[in-house]
Amino acid sequence: MSIEYLDFHFPKLSHVHCVFTTRYGGVSTGPFTSANLSLEVGDEPQNVYTNRKSLHEQLGFAVWQELRQVHGQTVFVDLQEDFFRDPILKGDGLFTRYCDHGLVIKTADCQALMFTDRKGQYVGALHCGWRGNAANFPGQGVRSFCDHYGLGPEEIMVVRGPSLGPEKSEFVNFHQEWTPDFSNFFNAMTRTMDLWCLTRHQLMEAGVLSCNIFSLDLCTASLDQFFSYRQEGVTGRQVGVIWMK
Repeated sequence: MSIEYLDFHFPKLSHVHCVFTTRYGGVSTGPFTSANLSLEVGDEPQNVYTNRKSLHEQLGFAVWQELRQVHGQTVFVDLQEDFFRDPILKGDGLFTRYCDHGLVIKTADCQALMFTDRKGQYVGALHCGWRGNAANFPGQGVRSFCDHYGLGPEEIMVVRGPSLGPEKSEFVNFHQEWTPDFSNFFNAMTRTMDLWCLTRHQLMEAGVLSCNIFSLDLCTASLDQFFSYRQEGVTGRQVGVIWMK
């Protein structure tokens, strides 16, 4: 069964492709029903390979690049290896200058941040959970991308995929988990953080223009079409993928 996904198109860059999958399609069962794409959550590996093969064939890029995500800030650049069968490198960011290299970010509430330059010469992908926001990984990731490829932040376009929305991102231990600098994004009455707004702020602080920041404002914890770790605990992972043709 084919994997359902949402397309995103960067303005005037028809050769840069970006998609965000849902949990629909695929062959996984139980809490991983049905389009789980992660090998690291307890699903039957053969089901995951079947799902990944289906998506890979649907999208048509050549090299599947993925990391063992650890909520850190390590980024890998211009990798050559294909990690379809086994993501072995630990990190949370991928950049590439190679065409047909699909950069894959797994999520189940965290943010997949996909970006490119205005000419579409390079692409990048970040996995950003709340710990990533607390460490300003969105801003640091964009700066690293710019430094590596000799770009200015005003040249960068970013899209955020479906993720935990403001009404569902509760932090009952806000003062232990965040510094006072983040209080403007915290609603003390509901004990929730607006991570969407925070990410946008961090990208703009890094120099990304407001008009170049896009988002799919779909809350993974509110909509049945997505896996949500906060809602389910044991669950699958959808992915965001970006690549150049």
